[in-house]
Amino acid sequence: MNKPLRRIAIFCGLLVLALLIRDNWLQYVQADKLRTDPDNRRVTIERYANPRGDIIVDGDPITGSVESKHGDFKYKRTYKNGPMWAPVTGYSSQAFDSSFLEKIEDGILTGNDDRLFFRKTLDMITGKEQQGGNVVTTLNARAQKAAYDGLKARGGKGAVVALEPSTGKILALASYPSYDPSSFAGNSTDVDAKNWTKLQKKNNPADPMLNRALRETYPPGSTFKVVTAAAALENGKYTSADEKTDSPLPWVMPGTSTQLKNEGNIPCKNATMRVALQYSCNTVFGKIGADLGNDKMLAEAKKFGFDSEQFTPSRSNASVFSDDMNPSQTALSSIGQFNTAATPLQMAMVASAVANDGKLMKPYMVDELQSSNVDPVAKTEPEEMSRPLSPKNAQILQSMMETVVKEGTGKNAQISGVTVGGKTGTAQHGVANSANPYAWFISYARLGDGSSPVAVATVIEDENANRDDISGGGLAAPIARSVMEAVIKSKQ
Repeated sequence: MNKPLRRIAIFCGLLVLALLIRDNWLQYVQADKLRTDPDNRRVTIERYANPRGDIIVDGDPITGSVESKHGDFKYKRTYKNGPMWAPVTGYSSQAFDSSFLEKIEDGILTGNDDRLFFRKTLDMITGKEQQGGNVVTTLNARAQKAAYDGLKARGGKGAVVALEPSTGKILALASYPSYDPSSFAGNSTDVDAKNWTKLQKKNNPADPMLNRALRETYPPGSTFKVVTAAAALENGKYTSADEKTDSPLPWVMPGTSTQLKNEGNIPCKNATMRVALQYSCNTVFGKIGADLGNDKMLAEAKKFGFDSEQFTPSRSNASVFSDDMNPSQTALSSIGQFNTAATPLQMAMVASAVANDGKLMKPYMVDELQSSNVDPVAKTEPEEMSRPLSPKNAQILQSMMETVVKEGTGKNAQISGVTVGGKTGTAQHGVANSANPYAWFISYARLGDGSSPVAVATVIEDENANRDDISGGGLAAPIARSVMEAVIKSKQ
């Protein structure tokens, strides 16, 4: 071979080698990146080429799929009682992506999850169309309905979270106002886009797409006194519910000339912790927080889950108890004001830990993932998260919370034949506390056999209510009671 031909042959060989390298680079190194590229329309078309699997509650699907009437996406998502379940399911939209369980478990629901490889291979061999798997939730349909209907009837805005204390299963997760994910599930540029635009906060101040149960933090007000009482018991400041506290009246916050006020003429001077929780004495719990100090209060709050995001698997905002506070700021934070802020999920966790004799279980809402033929793919096992209280101290706190419902501010949560423990809260907010306060109630139910099937947190924000009519016992406790009753009836 002469020199010119040899050069041409080498050049052609290099071109072939470059082509092979490029081909392998695309197929193996960049395959995932190209497959998930939002501009790769074939991937999106494939995603909607088959019906999605379902999200299941109490054995029944709360989702479905129908054939699309517009565009080249074959199927679109449908929802049963969409507004009631939206905080759980989220949405799956051909035009606007997805959220919450629809997004987190998208691989299972579309059938593309690697854990479904065997099922996909079998379907390929048999010529069967690919099918999505199912997401089986821990939710209780009766409890969810009671929570949503209660919020809707109350009006305004709010949220409810119910947990099973012994496992951490989420039994209800409601937020109001809400939205119907079916209204923008398709890809129609006129209808779906119009419905989506209407729901955005800039066009709808009620912000119906905000999941208030997980993504909104509120000042917890007096419900946080349960955490402060736990800190007092765990640090040995007081050893029983009926020991008189060192709580003078008036009490001036350390480093200030400001008296911490109580609401109304209530017996707070040197009150026992039981009486202080029953009447919600700010001075007693504010002084406990100041005496314990920021570090001890922060450590106890963290044991309950504060200052950490929670994943259920849907993400919940971190609740807040600040560090580096002076004694007066710690006092205010210890009664659920100043910088203290909590999600409804967080406050349900507080009630749940007390009900479960001091053991806090990690909250979760997905019980099982299934293949299209309902074979189990993954199962969630209950997991202990922390021990905020010893069993002895938890039982002391239970007796205090039960007094609140029997004789104190939580009487509206009483259930015949059931022991209920609870704590009301009326949380101030706004500039100089000018806005209507938030009404809180946290609670648990205990049956005759000693088991506690449910713990609940309810928060109501009503901008149009008469300020004097707003109280946790008046607005939030009746909703919590109906949720607890729904769970108890479902187990009978």
